[in-house]
Amino acid sequence: MRVRVGEQLREIWRQATGGSRRVDLAAVAEAERRTLALPSILSPVQFPGRLLPKPTPVNLRRFAETPVVRRAINVIKDRIAAMDWQVRVRRGFRQQDLAFTERKLRALRLMLEEPNAVDSFRTLIEQVIEDALTGGYGAIEMEPTGDPDRPAMMWAVDGASIRINARWDGEPETPRYAQALPGQLESAAVDLRDDQLMYIRMNPRSFTPFGLGPLEVAFETVNQFLSAHRYAGKLAANSVAQYALWLNEATPAQHDRLIRWWQDEIEGTGRVPLISTEQKPEVLRFAQGTDADMRLAWQEFLIRMVANAFGLPPLMLGLESDVNQSTAAEMTDEAFRGAISPLAMLLAGHLTRDLFGKCVGWREFEFVFNDLNARDEETELAVQVQLLQAGVLTVNEVRAMRGLGPLEQDGTAQLAGEAAITRD
Repeated sequence: MRVRVGEQLREIWRQATGGSRRVDLAAVAEAERRTLALPSILSPVQFPGRLLPKPTPVNLRRFAETPVVRRAINVIKDRIAAMDWQVRVRRGFRQQDLAFTERKLRALRLMLEEPNAVDSFRTLIEQVIEDALTGGYGAIEMEPTGDPDRPAMMWAVDGASIRINARWDGEPETPRYAQALPGQLESAAVDLRDDQLMYIRMNPRSFTPFGLGPLEVAFETVNQFLSAHRYAGKLAANSVAQYALWLNEATPAQHDRLIRWWQDEIEGTGRVPLISTEQKPEVLRFAQGTDADMRLAWQEFLIRMVANAFGLPPLMLGLESDVNQSTAAEMTDEAFRGAISPLAMLLAGHLTRDLFGKCVGWREFEFVFNDLNARDEETELAVQVQLLQAGVLTVNEVRAMRGLGPLEQDGTAQLAGEAAITRD
């Protein structure tokens, strides 16, 4: 009976990982997830102690689902998640001096492409970027497996449920983080070491262990924008006319007769009303009757403030009034350099240091995004050709920059090819 159950467990693991290789069940048990996948988000009750919860407004989650903020998050998140990436030998190490380099590179890439039985690299990294932009607390749990073909497994963690140990002494065995549900005591929290959790902080500061997300910066601005947008929607959907007719010296009977005549003969018919009175009626307006009543200029200013908080030009959030053909390309480059590239480099650094170095123990490798150096393919190609002609880079180094493997040829043939490129 035990043998049959063991075979069933092995078959379930093969189907989950999509591979045909045999994995030690003891190694799989060591990589069991410790944190909860979807902790409930309620009003947090803080308890004094060593675990510090981040005082994040609950409305941040709701604000992240509004159109303007969602557009700002998707501009950054989708661009990074769609980038091509690679795992390569780190600077300061030579491939010929390392053992089992190709096997380790394949294992690290498989680990990233299939982080767990449910997620892919894109779905995992999108969850982390979403939390980092919302509250500045992107988190990934890392558990080693002991399998050389798949050294670790990863799961996205709700960063709002992570508490930081304010008394961490820097020792590897001392818990640095903990996952606690709202209102849960410290004794019931799930302790995590520094090599078990990747905690990504945006805008780190010295006076607090927590980061600062762009949506936290734009919290008040988004709140004001939602209020102004709600007011404009109610005003635009109001079917009551924003004006009235004033008849001077009209008796109550004449007033009621005019109302019945207007409702029965004029309202909704499109006819031209004819009024015969001793004095000309006066129109009293309650508002200007234009788009200025909806405060559109104020809403546009608030959208610009949201864009500033995320480091994006207003063009990316739909404001194209002050954009022409000569400035559009510059604003697009500014968005890449100011918002997308810094966050991508932050993620790459955490994957290299926390996942490869602390969790797996392979510090000789690094994770890089291939699209960070130059977004324009023609510009990148021209720069690489010039570096080849000047002898600064070799063919294999350029291939490594583009995420390709080295050429299978001897050094003489490679030098001959580079000389030919230089002569051309």
